[in-house]
Amino acid sequence: MGRSREFDENTVLQKAMELFWKQGYEKTSMSDLVEHMGIHRRSLYDTFGGKHALYLKAIDRYSEYSTGKLKSETSRANTAKQAIQYTFDYIIEGNEDRHWGCFFVNAATEMAPRDKEVKEKTEEAFVQTEHFLAEIIRKGQQSGEFSCDYNAEALAEFLNNTLIGIRVLIRASASKKKMHRIADFFLNLVCN
Repeated sequence: MGRSREFDENTVLQKAMELFWKQGYEKTSMSDLVEHMGIHRRSLYDTFGGKHALYLKAIDRYSEYSTGKLKSETSRANTAKQAIQYTFDYIIEGNEDRHWGCFFVNAATEMAPRDKEVKEKTEEAFVQTEHFLAEIIRKGQQSGEFSCDYNAEALAEFLNNTLIGIRVLIRASASKKKMHRIADFFLNLVCN
């Protein structure tokens, strides 16, 4: 009869996600993971299958986290413009983990060039974000808030690229004033 787990899998996965998010894959050792997660090395292997498999699960966990946060922020908006503004504000001001940047961006720059599974996960995340943003932009175009000079998909790609750039600037400790100026420029560019 096997021993029952002495830890909550979701709790320790959350801890692993935060450590990978903060330090990256290469800088995070198995010893770091064991210590930060508060579990034995054997339990980590038995439950998650090793460092790489745990990293992929941490990316999935971050996907759930970030999608939930983005949808929560935009759901309280009354207009499409406000939804985009809330997205910028959340990324620049409201993310308590902002100094870590975006896990997807971090993974895409650190691991995706040499890891097919990470590349697929980060590409999928960026595509899903673009689809979500395109829906908001389409609503803004239909209501007359946003210009129809460009199609919603092209504007969503541009917006997502802008958001990714801001996440990199956050990690590089750029001023909030600069990031808000970028956000304002985007909104002025697309608004009627």
